Amino acid sequence: MELLQSADTRLIIYGLIGVVLLFLLLKLFKWPLKILLNGIFGVVLLYIVNLIGASFNFHIGINLVTALIAGTLGIPGVAALIIFKLFM
Repeated sequence: MELLQSADTRLIIYGLIGVVLLFLLLKLFKWPLKILLNGIFGVVLLYIVNLIGASFNFHIGINLVTALIAGTLGIPGVAALIIFKLFM
């Protein structure tokens, strides 16, 4: 019982609890952060495609559907929109 009463032991236990909580928080926020970054990259890439595509008479309309596809899937979503537009 004397071992658990030591200040050093309590600091080690609190440190381990803090590391475990930090690890759990990072795991919890990893998925929303990944979706947010995919969304940002997708929308920026969609804008760049429209900016460069204007020279070649190529335009992907930015509406709710294309924004959701580019935002959710990110770069692969924009690639899918480009392929769909080319073959449509």
